[in-house]
Amino acid sequence: MRRRTLITPRMRRTAREPIVPMINVVFLLLIFFLMTAQIVPPAPFDLTLPNASGEEDAGQTTLFISADGEIAFDTHQGDAALALAVAATADTPLRLYADAALSAQTLAKVLGQLTALGATRVEIVTEGG
Repeated sequence: MRRRTLITPRMRRTAREPIVPMINVVFLLLIFFLMTAQIVPPAPFDLTLPNASGEEDAGQTTLFISADGEIAFDTHQGDAALALAVAATADTPLRLYADAALSAQTLAKVLGQLTALGATRVEIVTEGG
């Protein structure tokens, strides 16, 4: 003889994982990576830019010159940096970040070297004033 139960067991629903905590974690990670990302690479040494006013243009290639005349482009320094910077500028201007304390003679010398290497357009970056 079979026993009959008075209460029939119900089919249990499978437990669904909550999605809201996962969305919160994804947004927190997104905010973390956006806040820690470097949009512009840092300058290889500290610079104090001269003040000027005018329109701003977005160039791709940047050359750095410190107050004591050190020249840097990407990870290269010295004359190799000048040659690589000119080679990297196809139709875009070469942006020159020169320290405000750099002497005009040194700047003129570097501009002459850039012209001799084939640079056709050099823009000196200044702070807005």
